[in-house]
Amino acid sequence: MRTSTDRILTTHVGSLPRNQAVVDFIFARERGETIDESGCRAALSEAVQDVVERQVRAGIDIVSDGEMSKISYATYIKDRFTGFDGDSPRRTPGDLLEFPSFMKKLSGGGGTPNYRRPCCIGPIAVKSMQPLSDDISFVKTAASKSGATEIFMNAASPGVIALFQPNQHYADDDQYLEALAHAMAHEYKAIVDAGLILQLDSPDLGLGRHMMYRDLDESAYLSRIERHVEALNLALATIPADRVRMHVCWGNYEGPHHKDIGLETIFSIVMKAKPQALLFESSNPRHAHEWEVVRDMKSAIPDDKILIPGVLDSTTNFIEHPRLVAQRLSKFIEIVGRERVIAGTDCGFGTFAGFGVVDPEIVYAKFAAMAEGAEIVTKQYFKDS
Repeated sequence: MRTSTDRILTTHVGSLPRNQAVVDFIFARERGETIDESGCRAALSEAVQDVVERQVRAGIDIVSDGEMSKISYATYIKDRFTGFDGDSPRRTPGDLLEFPSFMKKLSGGGGTPNYRRPCCIGPIAVKSMQPLSDDISFVKTAASKSGATEIFMNAASPGVIALFQPNQHYADDDQYLEALAHAMAHEYKAIVDAGLILQLDSPDLGLGRHMMYRDLDESAYLSRIERHVEALNLALATIPADRVRMHVCWGNYEGPHHKDIGLETIFSIVMKAKPQALLFESSNPRHAHEWEVVRDMKSAIPDDKILIPGVLDSTTNFIEHPRLVAQRLSKFIEIVGRERVIAGTDCGFGTFAGFGVVDPEIVYAKFAAMAEGAEIVTKQYFKDS
């Protein structure tokens, strides 16, 4: 994993807006329709080439495929593993329940995405590695053509799969998590073996508090996410920590977020996760103050842990000023040092296919602002290099 040895590097959380051709193919497949598979592959290959080129032009150092082939970051697993089918009831985040008028506005105005969330109804095992092989092939080809030197690829953590796909098969949630860990280990290993950085998306550690586990008391919740981290580490048993990064968030939606659990409450548990790098929200109004938590709990951060704070808010079309980006980065550099900080984003900009509040053109303008802010900080902290 590259680190900021001579300048502050830039990356992002992963998902990016898909074009309409890709969205049409993804949803046709989701509906069970027969599609032109060669046409779909061509559309995906072209889309990945485009988003990688645009990332490089905007100044992103560590790029992704934008999750072009996935309908969402967690439910895509039904196409790759057995044991998932049907649909499940939606769980409304606890913060929205306290503001029904706003919740109605979101659902009535297209503010919530519609897609199938299957349940676990049988044993989990690998169904097909071909979709992953295609994703890897498309992004490596695109990176080679665009001059990108490091690629990361997203994969769902065992915990976030459990968050969105309820267990109706295994005896209890612990057995479900263990089965997910053993199954997902195949995907994780394939990504790392291909020479890519593996990013595990783990919003369950934050979002889970006011969604999946909102009826538990805090102590019980912390016990559950301890199990989530243990399952994640089990899945990574054979993978070096420096080939993995992990993303934690509280839900990529504009909303009150007053029910979000504080970073200070989960920080020590999050630090037990094996991945060397941690991506986390630090720009949106509910969590921008939590750089203080990182400062005050510095002793809980392993000496080799890399921090990738979000310096761009993924739920607003405001383009952050480069000076603000620089200020945000500086706070974390002062805590852990320049080589252990990489500029990132709060969350993805295309969490669900065909859905996103930030205009696609503005996404890349925000990336450019982040790169400019990282350059400001580079000049400040690497004057002796």
